[in-house]
Amino acid sequence: MSDQDRQILAAMLEWTLAVGADAPVADVATNWLADGQGPPGREFDLAGAASDTRRVMPAGAERSDVRGHAPPTRTAPPVAAPLRKFATASPDAAIGAARAAARTAANLDALRTALETFEGCSLKATAKSLCFYRGAPQAPLMIIGEAPGRDEDIEGKPFVGRAGQLLDRMLAAAGWSEADIHITNAVYWRPPGNRTPTPQETEVCRPFLERQIELVAPRVLLLLGGSAAKQILRTDEGILKVRGKWQSLEFGQLKVPVLASLHPAYLLRAPIAKRQAWLDFLSVRDALKPSVPATAGGA
Repeated sequence: MSDQDRQILAAMLEWTLAVGADAPVADVATNWLADGQGPPGREFDLAGAASDTRRVMPAGAERSDVRGHAPPTRTAPPVAAPLRKFATASPDAAIGAARAAARTAANLDALRTALETFEGCSLKATAKSLCFYRGAPQAPLMIIGEAPGRDEDIEGKPFVGRAGQLLDRMLAAAGWSEADIHITNAVYWRPPGNRTPTPQETEVCRPFLERQIELVAPRVLLLLGGSAAKQILRTDEGILKVRGKWQSLEFGQLKVPVLASLHPAYLLRAPIAKRQAWLDFLSVRDALKPSVPATAGGA
């Protein structure tokens, strides 16, 4: 295989992942054209009889040979209605509905139920699972990431893939266990192809997230990644500019110190940045003393 062929193949694989096809459905690829009957879905004649007149004629056939023949009749099987639909409400209406639903949640269980029944976020239509949180219901440290990925979508929990495993090692090195933390994301459903959530998607999830922060009542809020930092801090600056700088935000009657840091997924791509992230974790640890035990270490 030439270098050019390898580059073309790599570009095709990258595009396939970008559109959300990131999991195999069989061990061996299926050649749908090998049986000579065409690709799947050929039994559906969505364009009606007119589509038959646009078919390619067999080799050697004259146009007069096909004019006298009526197109073959095909009966399409009934198409089942989709299980989930994309939200049709306007962005303002969806955000208003999210605020109303979030306000009625008296506890985290009620907030989960509100999210499960909420239809205002289009991410829900393409995701497998709701990724609400993992860790303690109330905790001194609350961590907010960007969005669930493939592993999180499968398990229905945030930060369980490679990035989550690195996060767990960093938390353990700082002296925290899952009983000390509450971990969630800026959006609760996986964006297709692991793309960055859009501003509309994060805004429609924000009322639920703000109510979740109120219910968890953390002493410190740690934001991981640029998307989470931009949403929570209401800033257009990149994560490299805002990381490591303490701010204070209010959520209802709750006032919380907030620190933004680098996302573990970024640290996997750029291990040299682990030192910056570790300094942020040490800063959070100092802010939480003496309520959370700590031990020296590194990721």
